[in-house]
Amino acid sequence: MEIRWLEAFIAVAEELHFGNAAVRLRMAQSPLSQTIRKLERSLGTELFIRSTRSVELTAAGHAFLPHARQILAELDAAAQAVRVPQGKVYGNLVMGFTGVLNGVALPQLSGALRRVYPDIQLTLVGRVMTQDAVQQLDSGALDLAFVGLPVDSTRVNSRLLVREAFGMVVPEDHPLAQGGARRLADFAQEPFITPPLGAGSALLDSTMRACSDAGFHPIISQQITDPYMTMMLVTAGMGVAFLPEGIAAVLPPGTSFVHLDGKQYYMNHGLAWSKRPGSKAREAFLELSQEVLPTPE
Repeated sequence: MEIRWLEAFIAVAEELHFGNAAVRLRMAQSPLSQTIRKLERSLGTELFIRSTRSVELTAAGHAFLPHARQILAELDAAAQAVRVPQGKVYGNLVMGFTGVLNGVALPQLSGALRRVYPDIQLTLVGRVMTQDAVQQLDSGALDLAFVGLPVDSTRVNSRLLVREAFGMVVPEDHPLAQGGARRLADFAQEPFITPPLGAGSALLDSTMRACSDAGFHPIISQQITDPYMTMMLVTAGMGVAFLPEGIAAVLPPGTSFVHLDGKQYYMNHGLAWSKRPGSKAREAFLELSQEVLPTPE
């Protein structure tokens, strides 16, 4: 088994497209397919289900993927160990986040990591919903992820970082934008802009639960993954959005944040990681995160 075989396998597994993987690896598609065949023959099993329209991992492929990533990570760590003075913490970490919703925790933690552990390289992967984050933590694609709590999984650990009260983002000329706090029920007839149904979003779960408690089912007009694009659609008059109060600091022109009366709902921003043993770099980051953003009382 050759290292380049593993690199080819990981590229195809992540792209699920031989053409895209070939471009990523800067090679032709035919040699890439041959490389994957060689790897499959060496393992004695197929790693991909191929059709004219799609490429999917087999059960064996799913099982092999985290080990392939770990092998390449260990090789990279070994090479880096030669270059980094003894006693320093080094390595690579891949972290998933959801964008503007992590505007409080992400800058603080990433900034502290650069100052305290300059030899740890942090790669950020955006637009990762909570459910997808859990799956990628379990597969080894991510080392850490910002998630909405609680997390329904026995495969990951998690810790609360920040708690934010929810409110409504509305067009600035909306009748409910003036006059102070409002009840959530006041928005029962408004079109809501939410994350996609079935996307595994903690934000969507919070929206549906709060509206149900307020006595109505939201009228969903648009489904958008990116919270900032959600706010842009609010600006365009496409609907309103149930979002945490930290959003108020980054509202685009033409929108207003409305605080809510009555029962309060909170967005619980958490940090999650796999229960499997991690690298020294991951453990150093987790310890640093507790110092920078202690778990709220």
